[in-house]
Amino acid sequence: MENKPVLVDARGMRCPWPALRAARQLRQSSEIVILADDPAAPAELKSLAQQNGWTFAEKAADGGAAFLIRR
Repeated sequence: MENKPVLVDARGMRCPWPALRAARQLRQSSEIVILADDPAAPAELKSLAQQNGWTFAEKAADGGAAFLIRR
């Protein structure tokens, strides 16, 4: 059985909320895809991942950007 990443929808939220939602979900999940449309979100999420030693990748998505984070 393959584990699928948990989807976190943070569209419409201003930073720091997308990063806070990502950090909270990653306490329970090892991999998430977070949708975020705040222009500051890519830098905030990448910084969160780097500070914690997690992997970070940007993905194409409709209605904003999607980011894959693995711990």
